[in-house]
Amino acid sequence: MGKVLTGVKPTGTLTLGNYIGVLKNLASYQEDNECYIFIADLHALTLPIDPELLRKNSIDIACFYLAAGLDPKKSVLFLQSSVSEHSELAIILQNYLYMGELSRMTQFKDKASKEKEEGIGLGLFTYPVLMASDILLYDCEVVPVGEDQVQHVELCRDVANRFNKRYGKTFVVPKAEVSKVGKRIMSLSDPTKKMSKSDPKGDIYLLDDEKTIRKKIMSAVTDLGNEVKYDPENKPGISNLLTIYAALKDISIEEAEKEFVGTNYGTFKGAVADTVIAQIVPFQERYRKILESKEYEKVLREGAQKAKAQAKNTLARVQKAVGLLDVKEK
Repeated sequence: MGKVLTGVKPTGTLTLGNYIGVLKNLASYQEDNECYIFIADLHALTLPIDPELLRKNSIDIACFYLAAGLDPKKSVLFLQSSVSEHSELAIILQNYLYMGELSRMTQFKDKASKEKEEGIGLGLFTYPVLMASDILLYDCEVVPVGEDQVQHVELCRDVANRFNKRYGKTFVVPKAEVSKVGKRIMSLSDPTKKMSKSDPKGDIYLLDDEKTIRKKIMSAVTDLGNEVKYDPENKPGISNLLTIYAALKDISIEEAEKEFVGTNYGTFKGAVADTVIAQIVPFQERYRKILESKEYEKVLREGAQKAKAQAKNTLARVQKAVGLLDVKEK
C-alpha cells in the first residue's frame, strides 16, 4: 500500500469545487492506500480569522470528510494542531528553504498584494515551510491537490531532495496528483475565476439547500450560441458546467458532450442541477447525522494519536540527521 496525504484549510465554507477535487475521491484512495487526512487549522491563522468561525469550520470539515465516506479504520483523520511535530519539523526545515524561493510563491504574492505591508504576517510568507512539514512527516508518496497547490508540493520536493543530498536518505520525496476531470471548478458567476469560498452567487456551498443549488446553476453565466461544447477559451461558462457534470458522473468530458448534442442551454443546466443535487443532498443528510452525534470528536482524538506515532518517528529521524542531541527518557 502507498501513503497518501491531503488536507483542507478551515477558512471558509467548503464548495462544490472542494467536493469534486478532494472529498468525492476519498473512498477510492483509502481502499488501496494508507491515507492521512488532516484539517489544516494552523494554516488558517496566516490571515485574520474569527476564533469561533475557525472552530466551527474545523468541525464542519471533519463531518464533511466522514460524510464523504472516510473510514476511520482505513484512514487517519486529525487536526494539524493536535500533532505538535508539524510545527517542530517546520522550525528545522525553514533553515533549508530560501527567502527568494518563498517570495516567488504565487499564493503568497497574490495574498500579499491584497494586504498592507504591515498586515502581512510571517506565517503567510512561511506557509510553504509548514506545508512541506505536513507532507514529509508521513512519508507520503502522493499528495492530491488542486492546481493552485502544485507549486507548494514542488517546493516540498525541492527541500526533501536538498535535505537528502546533505544528510542521506531521510525523507520520502512526494509527488502532486491533480484530478484529470474536475481539477479546477470555476465560479458560476464568473467562469474565468476559480470557485473560491468567497462568491455567494458564483459558489455552490456544500450546505446550500436544494432550491439554492438549482437557482445558482440555472442562473450560471453561459456563452453566446446554443451548443453544449467544451471550449474553455470561447465558452468558459458551458465548459465549467460540463466539467462539473462529468466529474460527478465519473465520465470524460467527451462523453458528457455527447449526452447533450442538440440540447439547449436550459435543459443542459437542468441536468447539471439534477446531478449536483443527487449527490449533495444525501451528502448533507450524512453530515447532519455525524454533527448531531458528535462522532467526529472520537475520530479526531484517535486520529491524532495515530498521526503522532508516525510523525514522532519522522521527527526523531530528522533530529538525529541534523545533529540534535536526544536526551529524552527512553
